[in-house]
Amino acid sequence: MKRRRSLFLHLNQLKILLKKFTLAAMFVLSLILMLMSKNQSGMLDYAASGGTVVAAPLIRVLVWPAKMITKSYEYLHNLWYIQQDNDLLRAENDALHKLQDRYKALEIENKLLTDLLNFVSLPKVGFISARMVAEESNAFSHTIVAYVGDKIVNKGDVVLANGSVVGRVDKKIHNYAKVILLTDISSNIPVIVENTRIRGILKGDNTSYPKLVFTPLDAEISVGDRIVTSGISGVFPAGLPIGYVSSIVKNEIKVKLFASLEKLEYVKIVNYDIGGLLEENADDRR
Repeated sequence: MKRRRSLFLHLNQLKILLKKFTLAAMFVLSLILMLMSKNQSGMLDYAASGGTVVAAPLIRVLVWPAKMITKSYEYLHNLWYIQQDNDLLRAENDALHKLQDRYKALEIENKLLTDLLNFVSLPKVGFISARMVAEESNAFSHTIVAYVGDKIVNKGDVVLANGSVVGRVDKKIHNYAKVILLTDISSNIPVIVENTRIRGILKGDNTSYPKLVFTPLDAEISVGDRIVTSGISGVFPAGLPIGYVSSIVKNEIKVKLFASLEKLEYVKIVNYDIGGLLEENADDRR
């Protein structure tokens, strides 16, 4: 009995001694690690980098399936959009082919009709561009003077600005041409309503809005109707744009010109080769 008790006491003392030794060893190890972290940080960094080198390939292997899935999704997504664009381009191409076939058919039909009617096309016209150097705008006249240099300009040549008619050449003196604007009180231009083909005269009254006169009383004219030259009496060729109907008050029809006469700087003087005809008409009227 005494023997067992003695053995038990020895074991307890041994356990206590081991605990104390373990505690001391852990304290010493902690102290060593603290000292190493301060004085030998390079060694720790080297160990950390070594761990990173070892772990990096493993991370790449684990991430690779996710990257492949993402790339596959993006490829299929782009492929779907490419297919949509391809279908749209194919439809547009088919429409253009149909328009091209229609254009060729109309071209052939136009040639056949032209030959059948023995129609003579309008000749190519010459033009010059000129800069406005003077303006006369008062209660008695609306005219401008353009510098044309030594270019040939004839009485009656059409004057355009921004693709629409603004007046006609009255005369040339030296290097300058006097242009009578459509708003001038002496301007009377045969015109036609583009959609209804109703004829009339565009008469200037020295205001910014010339009048459409001599139209039938029962004429169907509405605000917004386009007005173009009719080609009657040989003053202007047919189809040149002028303006549109801006207001209709009782029997007074006002026309707004396409070109802004207040902002004129450059004009195009077009020679339709009718100057001689105008002079002959003037001589006949005398």
